[in-house]
Amino acid sequence: MRARRAVVVVLDAVGAGALPDAADYGDAGTNTLGHLAELTGGLELPNLQRLGLGSILPLTGVAPAAAPVLHGRLHPLGPGKDSTTGHWELMGVVARSPRPTYPDGFPPEVIETIERASGRKVVCNAPNDGLSAIEEHGEEALRDGALIVYTSQDSVLQIAAHVNALSVQDLHRLCARVRKLMIGEHAVGRVIARPFAGVPGAFERTRDRHDFALPPQSRSHLDELREAGVATHAVGKVGQLFGGRGFDHAHAGATNAEAIDATGALLRELDAGFVFTNLIETDQVYGHRKDADGFHHALREIDTAVAGWEALLGPGDLLVLTADHGCDPAHPGTDHTREHAPLLALFDGHGGRRHDGPLADVGASVLRWLAARDAPALPGTPFV
Repeated sequence: MRARRAVVVVLDAVGAGALPDAADYGDAGTNTLGHLAELTGGLELPNLQRLGLGSILPLTGVAPAAAPVLHGRLHPLGPGKDSTTGHWELMGVVARSPRPTYPDGFPPEVIETIERASGRKVVCNAPNDGLSAIEEHGEEALRDGALIVYTSQDSVLQIAAHVNALSVQDLHRLCARVRKLMIGEHAVGRVIARPFAGVPGAFERTRDRHDFALPPQSRSHLDELREAGVATHAVGKVGQLFGGRGFDHAHAGATNAEAIDATGALLRELDAGFVFTNLIETDQVYGHRKDADGFHHALREIDTAVAGWEALLGPGDLLVLTADHGCDPAHPGTDHTREHAPLLALFDGHGGRRHDGPLADVGASVLRWLAARDAPALPGTPFV
């Protein structure tokens, strides 16, 4: 079998309509792409339109394609609506039960654990979006060295610290230690380090975020690829979401521009292998802030990048564009939303057909494309 390449790009939080159980999460009627198109007066995404984004679901400004690539919507098989569960399911790892969440903040024993591990006072301890948290408590963090601890609807424990009071390296070390301590009933999906800088009234996050996730508890399509001798590359936060498991190489991608450039560079350099990219800003910068215009701008930049990636593809290449969950700008609150993920897949023989199925179909397809075999013990049906 001649060498082949596969690239999966996750457009973080770009949901494509509520899942059947969305009401159980308080997310009935959500539709990130659909509502974004309405709020902006119509999306301008000529390359994604040509590939078939408007053939997946009705979108103001994005007409159905005359000759789409393989397109459809994907759904999770397990619970959750965060980046960890979404990326895991794309590679065939389905959570058996939801990870703990803390709608009223963390209990005293968790806060005491963090304070003992750090020797510092904890402030905030409530569900919050990151920008509000540092606006409200950043001065105390700068003045007293306090740690801003907050969460969301997802299973996350986020620790923000001012770089002048706690260095980035020390915050990362602290979060790695807290990750090891959050076990049993408090085994959250991710402990996230959130360094920030600046002065009161002008605080801003640095680019040194780091996610300390639980490693997958079961075998994945990444494990299958590596056993088949396929080199695996993570771009952006992907490697962190898997706790480093399943990847040979990690490439920086703290911003969309950095991740887009890294993906293009790998397409120019690699003769074979798998690239798994996350584009974070549609979630982190615009989705949670409900910035519809900024969200649209980020999608337009991705649209341009897609055309550049297409120009680098050859007959042995597979390019998959999808998402991990939603973050509907028209929905109350600032959290993720329980939605389908869009699917666009470019490869020889796609036939322009529609494919709807589990997120795990992506990992199954990558494995078949690159290793010419399947993994019957894992979920997912290949569409290649």
